[in-house]
Amino acid sequence: MTDPFTLFERWFTQARETELNDSNAMTIATADANGQPAARMVLLKGHGPDGFVFYTNQQSRKASDIAQNPRAAILFHWKSLRRQIRIEGSLSSVTDDVADAYFATRSRDSQLGAWASDQSQPLDRRETFEGRFEAMKEKFAGGDVPRPPHWSGYRLEPHRFEFWQDREHRLHERRVFVRENGQWAEGLLYP
Repeated sequence: MTDPFTLFERWFTQARETELNDSNAMTIATADANGQPAARMVLLKGHGPDGFVFYTNQQSRKASDIAQNPRAAILFHWKSLRRQIRIEGSLSSVTDDVADAYFATRSRDSQLGAWASDQSQPLDRRETFEGRFEAMKEKFAGGDVPRPPHWSGYRLEPHRFEFWQDREHRLHERRVFVRENGQWAEGLLYP
């Protein structure tokens, strides 16, 4: 049996070589307490046997969904490889040290944007956001930009993987891995 994390790493490495833009882009689907789903694109910023990490504003809709229902599904689709990977699991917050370390690697403008944005909240006009961005430039001029207290990351700990490979005549290959009693069980699905 193949370990799903090893297979993910093999496919992800190939995607980084073939996908010209954002090979780490993934769709994340969440649902609120009422089960209302929402999906959006985010960037994978870390992965390993402990899960898959992305970052966001803690006041965003996705963060609100996660607070109400800490389960999600992520989807990678690499058209150039004719492959996709679906992963389902539970979400938890990364530690402050992990969030701080990642935030420090972001470009200065991205750091300032995290302070300026009230992500997912209504915006009266673009100029309001641009003015807030300029105000943050002035506020942090000449110094480091610390991570905002409302900005952090999440780690999805998987309990299910599905690896989908396109095949001719829609005879696709689907491999599924499900975590059962601490072990991964592998199987196939009809296309």
